[in-house]
Amino acid sequence: MPALPALPSLSALPALAALPALPGRIAGRFSGALLKATALEAAILAGHLVLYPSGIAHERRVMPVQPPPDAPRLPPDGRPPVLLLHGFADNRSVFVLLRRALTQHGGRRVESLNYSPLTCDIPAAAELLGRRVEELCERAGHARVDIVGHSLGGLIARYYAQRLGGDVRVRTLVTLGTPHTGTRVAPLANAHPIVRQMRPGSTVIEELKEPAPDCRTQFVSFWSDLDQVMDPPETACVDHPDLLAQNIQVTGIGHLALPVHPAVANGVREALDLAEPGADAKGAPGGLTVA
Repeated sequence: MPALPALPSLSALPALAALPALPGRIAGRFSGALLKATALEAAILAGHLVLYPSGIAHERRVMPVQPPPDAPRLPPDGRPPVLLLHGFADNRSVFVLLRRALTQHGGRRVESLNYSPLTCDIPAAAELLGRRVEELCERAGHARVDIVGHSLGGLIARYYAQRLGGDVRVRTLVTLGTPHTGTRVAPLANAHPIVRQMRPGSTVIEELKEPAPDCRTQFVSFWSDLDQVMDPPETACVDHPDLLAQNIQVTGIGHLALPVHPAVANGVREALDLAEPGADAKGAPGGLTVA
């Protein structure tokens, strides 16, 4: 998953080339949706390039102001704080709109974590995430947190929860376009070690297939049928017999739009508001159509 992806129209060419094999009306609808999604990806990429410098610096961590001893005590908010985790070589600026939605409409405490663009190892990044989660729990006065991870960020968070005992701290993990079973896109990027760890059959992907009978974290994965960074698109689904997971298909947008689109933001809020998101999967909507 490249940090500054090439214009998606280039990666869309193989899909467009296959369209003649489809019936005329189906091919027309599919190509129209793909062209709309590609145009939206290009616009989002341009906007994100403008915002990118604003997210390079780490977020300032603010200690909560302690009220006077005689101040009336308000009932505590039982909802855990939310930690946002960006994708490969990106930064927290990708979450500007999602963070605003969670804060203004969900009334949640939301923070972001920047990990180094030089990060070359998913387990090492997961250990760093664990330290930040412990610190956030201490500052917020909560035993657990919720995490929203885009792309690689979701894979790092899953490794922490499933392999490093982070399920003690992570109540719900929402992933947006995360290669849970590995992606085959952009083979020329294999020179980077962390990209190789995101390939099918890598050590990290194989570790995540191992039994996890006691994992307490609930997983909600949003995946898009037009995500050109996930190859195949279904790799962004959580498929593990031991994990409590709900997979939500998003129709009509690509990879970069997942942390930006208002319909997805609303779906993320709903997932975090559910006490047992995975348990309610049968009654929840099967997907989102945003185009």
